[in-house]
Amino acid sequence: MRSTIVAAALLALAGCSMPGAEGDGGTAGVSPPTEGVTDAMIAAADGGDWLTYGRTYDEQRFSPLEQVDTGSVGQLGLAWFADLDTARGQEATPLVHNGVLYVTSAWSKVFAYDAANGKPLWSYDPEVPRETLVRACCDAVNRGVALYGDKVYLGTLDGRLVALDQKTGKVAWTKTAVPDQDSYTITGAPRAAGGLILIGSGGSEYKARGYLSAYDWATGNEVWRFNVVPGDPSKGFGGEGVNAKAMEAAAKTWGGEWWKLGGGGTVWDSIVYDPATDLVLFGTGNAEPWNPAANDRGSGDALYTGSIVAVDAKTGAYRWHFQETPEDRWDYDSNAPIMLADMEVDGKMRHVALHAPKNGYFYVLDAKTGEFLSAKPFAQQNWTTGVDPRTGKAIVAEAARYEKSDTPFVGMPGAIGAHSWHPMSRSADTGLVYIPTNQVGQAYMAAKDFSPTDIGFQIGLDSSKTMMPADAATRDAVAKTVTGALLAWDPAKQAPAWTVSYPGPWNGGTLATAGGLVFQGTAAGDFVAYDAKSGGKLWSFPAQTGIVAAPMTYTVDGEQYVAVLAGWGGVWDLVGGTLAGKSGPVRNISRLLVFKLGATAKLPYPPPLKETPLDPPPFTGTAQQVALGQQQYARYCLVCHGDAAVAGGLVPDLRHSSAIGYADTIKGIVIDGALQHNGMVSFAKALSSADAEAIRQYLIKRANEDKTLEKKGG
Repeated sequence: MRSTIVAAALLALAGCSMPGAEGDGGTAGVSPPTEGVTDAMIAAADGGDWLTYGRTYDEQRFSPLEQVDTGSVGQLGLAWFADLDTARGQEATPLVHNGVLYVTSAWSKVFAYDAANGKPLWSYDPEVPRETLVRACCDAVNRGVALYGDKVYLGTLDGRLVALDQKTGKVAWTKTAVPDQDSYTITGAPRAAGGLILIGSGGSEYKARGYLSAYDWATGNEVWRFNVVPGDPSKGFGGEGVNAKAMEAAAKTWGGEWWKLGGGGTVWDSIVYDPATDLVLFGTGNAEPWNPAANDRGSGDALYTGSIVAVDAKTGAYRWHFQETPEDRWDYDSNAPIMLADMEVDGKMRHVALHAPKNGYFYVLDAKTGEFLSAKPFAQQNWTTGVDPRTGKAIVAEAARYEKSDTPFVGMPGAIGAHSWHPMSRSADTGLVYIPTNQVGQAYMAAKDFSPTDIGFQIGLDSSKTMMPADAATRDAVAKTVTGALLAWDPAKQAPAWTVSYPGPWNGGTLATAGGLVFQGTAAGDFVAYDAKSGGKLWSFPAQTGIVAAPMTYTVDGEQYVAVLAGWGGVWDLVGGTLAGKSGPVRNISRLLVFKLGATAKLPYPPPLKETPLDPPPFTGTAQQVALGQQQYARYCLVCHGDAAVAGGLVPDLRHSSAIGYADTIKGIVIDGALQHNGMVSFAKALSSADAEAIRQYLIKRANEDKTLEKKGG
């Protein structure tokens, strides 16, 4: 029955003519490919290839391969590896088609390898300007490509959608897919369906207006665009055509002049095509600014941020939404991967969407209508007092509305989320969903008299008052509360089945297989196979670096391979602070690792960890300078250089920098942009020379505080 529905939907897609809609790029019709990678191949993948981000359209990341199973996994060995030249966070899922493995690295580079032996076939570097980092909230990461027809599709950090020839890597076409080069980036993997390439963007901490766009796979012409947030009312809310009513309805949930700062709601991940309904489901990010009082957006729900939205695949027309986080002022994006499944709910088989977003609730929705079926917390949370059992709407705790208080609200989860972008998987055999979870709180405090600027985060928080103090006892106490886990969740019972605890958060995505296995990489640098039924550890491999990406598996000539991208990074490392190394010493060694049974390849010995002693100049500033420097550092520097000036490992730790000993050097970097081609652009749009000196004095004071702690053994 189910396969008949899917087949019928695919036949309809194959013959469809897709008229342009909102944001029409001028394309009158779209014809899906009939050769190369087709819709039917993606929907009915046999396990030998891995053709789309989540393996099939349902995004379950379950492989029917079983050569590597609970009995043989102990014989798994390294078959080959490829070193990468981008020492940043590696988040991509490799794709495999006809014996070729395609993968992206940080800075949006693409590599094609012989999937059996790792021989490089071609590579493509879009040469993303390093200055792009100033508008990238969460590292220079990329989560992978899409395969469709004879092409490979890539979204670049600086906002381009690029089509490459699968055989040669030559550019077929390229389009600028973002509205501007100030507030938008692309880090997510495109999806392909019905002749369309689907992609959104990041930017909800800047001045971005979220959207999902669909492009003609052959020409790159934009076919439709759905805007998440209503626009300027004087211009019809920016929802002309098929979505005019949807934008008008959303506008009633906003206050103030929300459109002047974009509104957020970016679609930076979680795009799912459902062939059974011919809908595209996608998650949306937080409202912008986070603090509702910063632009007086009122007390409404701020639709369609913090939501799952469904649109017609052919036209982009709104069909339904379910808002998981109304009034999202905590950065609880709904961009975690969305999964489709057929399962029994209240004694009836239902076609559902399963979602475990950052806000800590696991949701089960009807995939066709968006009807709320159930929600239960899968992690500790205190931002709600529960959800309405009939509608599923979150009941926001009054204390969580931090803009109404002069004291911080310590939210659980914090902004990195109980579950972020790291892919979860579902076993067709156990029915369990395997979720990488985090337990990390965050203090939120509204900024007073916030004014937007032309550079950096525009979230409306006063992070200078919530950074980690220079007190060893407090740091240790907070560190004990920060953990991570692999959670096996039963979506039918809405209850945990088993848990594997980790010392820290930000562990990798998961893969489930018919061999009874769940694979996951850890922040501590291990690649592990667990028993899917019990969570028992069956095998591990020391990867020499933290793993945040998700594994995948494929076959070549009858042999099963398991591949994972290794390389520590992403937002947890960038925000840094004394908690960044909770799982162990932090380092990045970026590699693609590929395993098979009986293989015996070895990694080279890792370079020794470098420890630079703290040797700061004496503090000679004033209390007023430190107060100003702390405030400016928290707003403009923290997101890259770490909480309380303690970096996470990927970017320079400014407490150790020799530059802080020289006022002219810091001014040259912060104001004059001396290191802009390394990604450290000039902040002259927001900071003065006096601000730069205040930041320098703050850094000197912080370095001396921590040097004193070191001497005391802290």
